[in-house]
Amino acid sequence: MANQQTSNWLNSYFPISIWLKNYTREDLNGDIFAGIITAILLVPQGIAYAMLAGLPAQVGLYASILPPLIYALLGSSRTLSVGPVSIAAIMIASVLAAPEIIELGSPVENAIILAAEGGFILLFMAMLRMGGLVNFISHPVLTGFTSGAAILIVLSQIPHLLGLAKNQCGLTLSCYNEYLQHINHYTLGLSLFSILLLLSFGSPLATLLKRFNVKTNIIIGLSKCAPLLAVIITTILVIVYQLSDLQNVAIVGEIQPGLPDISFAFFSNATQWQALLPGATFIALIAYVESVAIAKVTANLRNQKINPNQELIALGVANLATAFSGGMSVAGGFSRTMVNFTAGARTQMAMLIAVALLSIAVIFFTEQFTYLPKAALAAVILIAIFPLIKIREIISTWKYDQGDGFAELITLLGVLALGIEEGIALGVVITILSYLRRTSRPHIAVVGRIKETDHFRNIKRHQVETWKNLLLIRIDENISFANVSYIIDFIEDETINNAELKHIVLIFSSVSYIDRTAFEALENLINSLKNQQISLHLAEVKGPVLDKLKQTTFLEQLSPGKVFFQTIMAVEQLTDKK
Repeated sequence: MANQQTSNWLNSYFPISIWLKNYTREDLNGDIFAGIITAILLVPQGIAYAMLAGLPAQVGLYASILPPLIYALLGSSRTLSVGPVSIAAIMIASVLAAPEIIELGSPVENAIILAAEGGFILLFMAMLRMGGLVNFISHPVLTGFTSGAAILIVLSQIPHLLGLAKNQCGLTLSCYNEYLQHINHYTLGLSLFSILLLLSFGSPLATLLKRFNVKTNIIIGLSKCAPLLAVIITTILVIVYQLSDLQNVAIVGEIQPGLPDISFAFFSNATQWQALLPGATFIALIAYVESVAIAKVTANLRNQKINPNQELIALGVANLATAFSGGMSVAGGFSRTMVNFTAGARTQMAMLIAVALLSIAVIFFTEQFTYLPKAALAAVILIAIFPLIKIREIISTWKYDQGDGFAELITLLGVLALGIEEGIALGVVITILSYLRRTSRPHIAVVGRIKETDHFRNIKRHQVETWKNLLLIRIDENISFANVSYIIDFIEDETINNAELKHIVLIFSSVSYIDRTAFEALENLINSLKNQQISLHLAEVKGPVLDKLKQTTFLEQLSPGKVFFQTIMAVEQLTDKK
């Protein structure tokens, strides 16, 4: 019994124990190939996302070593690739660029504190079992936020692509004419070469190789080599033609070699922790929501399960690990996870292999990345981030539901106009208001019986049988303080100019909850209808609702009205009473 409890505890908190004991040679073959392909992506993406956050290259590389190891032990997804991600990087850049944060200390130290605070926040949420929080940020808001953040990322990389200094023109159009005259044509050439290489290694290469019946795994492997290939070729061009010294092409510069040192020095400054807490909260929440969303996509494709609360623990500890090792905030990366998945990863062993290869690169090959042009990294970011801009989806959402479409659009515009944190907060507020508006005006239908059946349908949609002395009303929402006035107004409107009406039956088949305010309002309605010689009845009341009613005097006040098990029983009894 004790052994079984220990096993259950291990499986719950260390999901690696589940797949490791059933690990096969076939799993290893898939994981080795996927690990190599993912490692090829980790190097350029780690450096690129550090640049995007305004941090030294090694910060991104360090964030790609210890956090994936921790997630492999604790994470419930078998294919999620944890490390630096574009959305978190732009959020870090936004926080670090605030004037009050700049005054507090170095960007690296602030970024490390952001990661540590994010880790503690996620662990605190796990302790409160808040894994379901992912459901409170709607898909339209998340899509609007992602699209807005992706546009900001694209705009932030334009100076790197063109070899320009940071844009200070703002909305002064005349300033741009002079600004664009300083384009570095060598940098632009490297950017265009990198973009064309990255694009050609996508669909065009895959289509060509398929014509020659090349195996799928080989196609995936070759197509995902493009970022590393772009980095290597452009670095060679910079070195051979001395583009950095002679043509002012911006390069990454010296990268600190070796594995990261474990440090706890960032705990010392309480002022920094307090100032960075709001930003860390937003980064942690978005990192968690995106990670779980990505993990669910790949898990569903293989009929696997994701434990949202365990993901809080895994991502929380991973972010603490990146802070201790001098890295930036981490999350599950969509493009990297899909590459890992499609390359054949069966378990987190693929990420362990990828980390081992990256560690070798960090120890022995960082010197080779000194002359890596920032233009190539900007191109890698651009191609990776562009698919996240989903303007068409906003139009599609608007056509389906204007409330959701409006929330998605406002979130996108809010991110662009107000900032990342403000934009998503605005989107969440709009979603809540839209939800409250919908619930305050629920769908209510007057129904009748389809002849010679026991089925009741909306009289506005179907040919149904009705009765002059009986009114059947179906309420398709829980009844609360927010909507009870609307419901009562609807009922009262239906009784106007209806002298023959003697009975109203409220069909509660879609009602799961009635709050105290609604109870009192319905009691007042009973008395009002009695004054008009009309009896109120209920039908198809769910057990939990009926239990609540029995705890009050509601059923006594309802008399001579009744509670009917089925609507047809109400019709059979009440249509005989004229």
